[in-house]
Amino acid sequence: MNEKTMRKSRWQTVIFLLIIITLTYLSSIITSFSFADGLATIPEALGWMTSNLMVTGESLDKLPNILEKLAETTFMSIAATTIAAVVSLFLGVLGSKTTKVNNFLSVFARFIASVSRNIPVVAWSLVLLISFGQNSVTGFLALFVGTVGFLTRAFIESIDEASQSSVEALTATGATYFQIVGKAVIPQCLPQMISWVLFMVETNIRNATLVGILTGTGIGYTFDMYYKMLDYNAVALVTLTIVITVIMVDLISNYVRKVIL
Repeated sequence: MNEKTMRKSRWQTVIFLLIIITLTYLSSIITSFSFADGLATIPEALGWMTSNLMVTGESLDKLPNILEKLAETTFMSIAATTIAAVVSLFLGVLGSKTTKVNNFLSVFARFIASVSRNIPVVAWSLVLLISFGQNSVTGFLALFVGTVGFLTRAFIESIDEASQSSVEALTATGATYFQIVGKAVIPQCLPQMISWVLFMVETNIRNATLVGILTGTGIGYTFDMYYKMLDYNAVALVTLTIVITVIMVDLISNYVRKVIL
């Protein structure tokens, strides 16, 4: 890299940083946000959390009910993810350039993935809440739709990155479309697909808490109920159980990824 190119790169970096700083400053003015006031409230907030968000013996009496709701949320997240993975695999095969049947179905699959992925799970929850009301079906569908969009996109990219040599070899021998997909494409992409599914299980357990607050189900509803009752000790216990569950799922997912990848 010559001196002229390096100088141009430095100027581009400086201009980019100035733009970011300017946008940040303008955003703080428009939203009336003060960084100094925000930093000043941190010690007070930490003090309040230390004195109020403590697990006590009284709050531990609520643990069985909390664990029941947490299990409900966890299983709902796993069910939504696994069923969405099956649908996403079908859409991913149709949407990939390697395995597409025709251009119309490919564009259709990508369109579904784009729409469901770009609308947040919270927005899906609010939309579905109007139709299905406050129940577990609404929470399940919100997680399902959001997961389909993400996994379809991930599966399409995984299939597109698969080696073409085995596909060409089977094509040359006169293999059918389903034989090519089942014998050449899916086996190559399966480890990555499983990894993406495990990632979405972790993500959906986190999302299910917020979805539950909106749909009145699962651990999210339990959190919201104790919060509105100002029972901060129970809120602390709910938060702790969610954190422990997410960490356990993350450890299991990492172990499975090491085995399959």
